[in-house]
Amino acid sequence: MPNRRAALRNALACSALVASTLWVATLASAQPLGAGEDQDQAAASRLNKPSGPPRYEPLLPKGTPETIREVDPTVPVNNLSDALQMAYWSSPSLLAERARMRSVDFRLPQARAQYGPRIDYVASYGYQRDNTEILPNIFRPRSGWSSAVSAVLTQPVYTFGRNAAGENQALGQIAFERASLRQSEGQALFDALSAYAGVLRDRASVGIARDNLDLLEREYTDSKSRLDVREITLTDYQQVATRVELGRAQLLSAQRVAASSEAVFLSRVGAPAAIALKDPNPLVIPARTLEDAFAFSDLHNPVIGAAYAREQTSRAAKQAARADMMPRVDLRGRANYGSVTPYTDRLRTTELRGEVVVSGNLFQSGQGMARIAEANAANDADWRLIDQAQRENRVELADAWNQWLALAASTEYLAKAVDEAQAAYDGAVLQERAGMRTTLDVLDLARELLSARTNYNGATSGAYLAQARLLLAMGALEQSYLFPDAPRYDVEAHFEKVKENGDIPLLTPLLRVIDGVAQGSTKDRALRDPSAKVTVPGVDLPIPGQPASPTEPAMQGN
Repeated sequence: MPNRRAALRNALACSALVASTLWVATLASAQPLGAGEDQDQAAASRLNKPSGPPRYEPLLPKGTPETIREVDPTVPVNNLSDALQMAYWSSPSLLAERARMRSVDFRLPQARAQYGPRIDYVASYGYQRDNTEILPNIFRPRSGWSSAVSAVLTQPVYTFGRNAAGENQALGQIAFERASLRQSEGQALFDALSAYAGVLRDRASVGIARDNLDLLEREYTDSKSRLDVREITLTDYQQVATRVELGRAQLLSAQRVAASSEAVFLSRVGAPAAIALKDPNPLVIPARTLEDAFAFSDLHNPVIGAAYAREQTSRAAKQAARADMMPRVDLRGRANYGSVTPYTDRLRTTELRGEVVVSGNLFQSGQGMARIAEANAANDADWRLIDQAQRENRVELADAWNQWLALAASTEYLAKAVDEAQAAYDGAVLQERAGMRTTLDVLDLARELLSARTNYNGATSGAYLAQARLLLAMGALEQSYLFPDAPRYDVEAHFEKVKENGDIPLLTPLLRVIDGVAQGSTKDRALRDPSAKVTVPGVDLPIPGQPASPTEPAMQGN
């Protein structure tokens, strides 16, 4: 009878399993053919489509100065200082970079939390049924519900530098992100400054094109009158008409470029440019020679700083790979509470265990050594990239320095060229009326006047932007240098707030000291490029104005 009852229970269990399988299959087959594919296509079609029109909820992050929060973005900006401040505090890309910086700050408490204890637990409650054949065709069924809870506490004591390497990696990543943030801030300020100068330049280009068209139209009117009295030929008249049409096309082109500059200004500043836009503030370069610029950049350029931070991160990864070949010492405690048997909860048992665990790898078939070799090679590559970063930065510095001096010097000559071209044109008009000049001579001089004014306008703007580009390459185009008295985003505030979130008082500092014994040096690596000390002279031109010391602000006036 017991065997028959067991066989009956098994048959019923199998029947229930088969019935449930058929029920699920029936539900699946109840869907129309192709319904699953239609649902997939509908879901895929929503991936790249907005759910509706955009919603507007203007909100700047905490810490934004009230003077920026209260600014109405529909009010045009009329000076460079306000434009740079708005870009610094409201640029979406810059705000995103700061949020990313805050996220990376949390990597340090994650790394330091590895020094503290860790508790893992497992809780279970389940049903178990066994049917054991004790003699031929004689089975003993056993079944029931049982529960169990276990907890394991692990406290690292000495990891031979694993935890210290993890902390160094986190610090390197934070240093890299800080340098990236500085570069992003400098780029945002440069973009805003470039947009400001671009609007002024392109508006001036529209004025130059309009003056040129007015000049040609006056010549056209005068030529038409002279043609009527047969003082000039039809060919002369057609030449003037040709230049007039070209002047109209040039004016339209200048207006198009100026309109695009206005859009760029709005994008980079966050507000439109005022009609009466003030001249930009003079910039001050904190270097008297190109060699001084090189020395300043070696200490302040964020790209070079990022290269050092990247090398520090990979050096910590190399230390971690070496530490993985060593043993580690942990304290481990275990507590178990559960059923004596898996078939009933009526009888309980409690277990407590405490132990010192020394663990490590005896043999890895060369995997550990290969990881160390890989980390060494990767760190060597990052070390060499410090030299490459310095080389590239010096190229950028030299180009910006030479461009600035050359354009600044050329503006003086171009200003004289504009005056001479204007005088030549005015004289030619009088000489044409006296019959001493041809119409073509006057048109050629008008074109030279247009060219001189256009070149002067471009050189003036270009010299200013070359200064800004030089400051960016030196690492001086930042809030603390441009506006030393203005508030700035403080990366240290958030870092200091979260860096010890993973610490256990007294325990973490002690274990950091113990584990730090096995770590290597964290000093910046020396430059290995044989040409690192070789510099090139800049163009032999006087520096406009009087350069300031590195402590003086880069912007003067309001």
